[in-house]
Amino acid sequence: MASHHKRGPQRGAYSSGLHLLHGAGAAKPASKPVHKPAPRPAVEVWSQAQWEAALPPVLAQLTLPVAGVGAEQVQKLAAYMVMLAHWNSTFNLTALRDPQDMLTHHLTDCLAVLAPLARHLDTVRAGRAADAGPIKLLDVGSGGGLPGVVLAICCPDVQVSCVDTVGKKAAFIRQVAAELRLPNLRGEHARVEQLKGRYDLITSRAFASLVDFVSLTRAILAEGAEWMAMKGKHPDEELAQLPADIDVFHVEQLQVPGLDADRCLVWMRPQGGVPG
Repeated sequence: MASHHKRGPQRGAYSSGLHLLHGAGAAKPASKPVHKPAPRPAVEVWSQAQWEAALPPVLAQLTLPVAGVGAEQVQKLAAYMVMLAHWNSTFNLTALRDPQDMLTHHLTDCLAVLAPLARHLDTVRAGRAADAGPIKLLDVGSGGGLPGVVLAICCPDVQVSCVDTVGKKAAFIRQVAAELRLPNLRGEHARVEQLKGRYDLITSRAFASLVDFVSLTRAILAEGAEWMAMKGKHPDEELAQLPADIDVFHVEQLQVPGLDADRCLVWMRPQGGVPG
C-alpha cells in the first residue's frame, strides 16, 4: 500500500530514518561539510631536448672514463628518461615524479658509478681470453632500470640483464631495449634465485640487505666475479652481518653532483672463489 506520509528530500538512510521517527516538523541534523581533496598539482614533464640540455653540466662534474659519455649516449639517456616519466604515470615505476629530482636522485646517482665500474671492467677484460665473449652484468631488483639501463647505454660492450619480480617493470626494460636499439640490454621477469647461467658482475641499488643480496645471487656468480652494491651511508650493520667467507675488499665513497646525501659502493667477492 502506498504511503500518504509526505517525505522530504532523501539524504541517505540515516537522515531519512530520523525524519520518519521525529515527524515532518522535526529539526533535521546538520549535514557535515564535504571536504573535497585539493587538486593534485600538475607534474612537470621534460621533453627529450630538455633532458639533453640538463645532462652536460652534470657530466662535467663527474669523473668519467677516458671515452666519456658521448653525444649518442646523452641522446639515449635523455630518451630513456622521457620513457621512464611516461610509463611512470601509468605503471608507477618509481616514486619520484619531478624531473629535477629524477635527474639528481636517479640518473646522476647512477652515472656516478661509471668511473669505478670502468676501472673494474678494465681489470676484468685484461684477465679474460680474447674469445670469452661479452662481460655479463646482472642488475638485481632493477625496477625501472636503475642502474641497469644507464649502464647498458654507457657500456655498450657489456651484456646487461635487469631482473625484477614485477612483470610491468621487466616489460618496460624490454621496451627500452627495443626503442633505443640496445642489443646488450635484457629485461628478465623472474625471482633472482630462478635465473640460470653465471654473471661476471652482479649489481644492486636499494634492493635488499647485503646479506640477502649475496645469498640470493651467490649461485649465479661466475668464477672470479664480484658484487657491486650501491648504498647510501656506510652500511656498518649490514657489513657486520655478512658471512665470514665474504670478502668486502673496498667500500668506495661517491660524490653525486646536486645530491646532498651519502652514497657509496660496496665491492665484495667470495673468499676462495665460488662453487662450480
